[in-house]
Amino acid sequence: MKRQQFNHITLPYLLIAPQLAIIAIFFVWPAAQAIYQSFMLEDPFGLASQFVGLDNFREVVASDHYATSAVFTLVFSALVAFLSMALALLLAVKADGIIHGQSAYKVMLTWVYAVAPAVAGMIGTFLFDRSIGPLNHFLNATGWPFNPQLDVFDASFTVILVSVWKQVSVNFIYFLAGLQSIPRSVREAALIDCRDGFRRFWTVTLPLLAPTGFFVLVINITYAFFDTFGVIDTMTRGAPGGGTATLVYKVYQDGFLGADLGGSSAQSVILMILVLGLTVVQFRVLEKRIHY
Repeated sequence: MKRQQFNHITLPYLLIAPQLAIIAIFFVWPAAQAIYQSFMLEDPFGLASQFVGLDNFREVVASDHYATSAVFTLVFSALVAFLSMALALLLAVKADGIIHGQSAYKVMLTWVYAVAPAVAGMIGTFLFDRSIGPLNHFLNATGWPFNPQLDVFDASFTVILVSVWKQVSVNFIYFLAGLQSIPRSVREAALIDCRDGFRRFWTVTLPLLAPTGFFVLVINITYAFFDTFGVIDTMTRGAPGGGTATLVYKVYQDGFLGADLGGSSAQSVILMILVLGLTVVQFRVLEKRIHY
């Protein structure tokens, strides 16, 4: 095989320059600004600033509202990631075993991927509306005094349900691709060695899906932390009482609505450190258990 050589030493850098510029403009520069503003006390218009050291971080950590948002974010992210992955895996296994009408079944499950989070939130708002929402009427008819406008648990239930529905289709695509990549010879050997379907799936199929599952776990945690902003903003706006505000949404509330630039920047830095820590745990601890 002939190895490709660049005649000009600057050509490779010119080819990657657009991508590096995008990263610098939309990630490195905002991150640097957030770190800088987290140590400053600024007026809402940004005309004056004063260095306050770690005061912004102390106020954030001591805030009961921030603690509530942190707990809700962890619980919300864990439930969304687990439920969306579990449902997608179940649907992928069922779709992989269908002989007739397989294409229609796949299309029906994947079309939700085209729905934006904000649109999914609007659909959820109509479904759970107290006046015209069919799901609201159904839950109240079962004896559940369902009221997401006043009850934190009910509001959390709505945003978790819609967020899971939005993400199932993405996970379904990856899990189905992972199932179809398992060699037929391996499946036939497993079928001969173990006739119990559940045991065969648990001991053969699931370990072979581990690389796909790890990748899906990473993107689901990222989705739960950041991409559910549109769902929360359109459905609850963090209500009632800030009980459904994730850490990302609280940054938006304090920074853009409350004009607390220093406090919101400190929250951004804490969130960045938290996400980096989770990423390290995922790739240092969980990936060691994955066999490619």
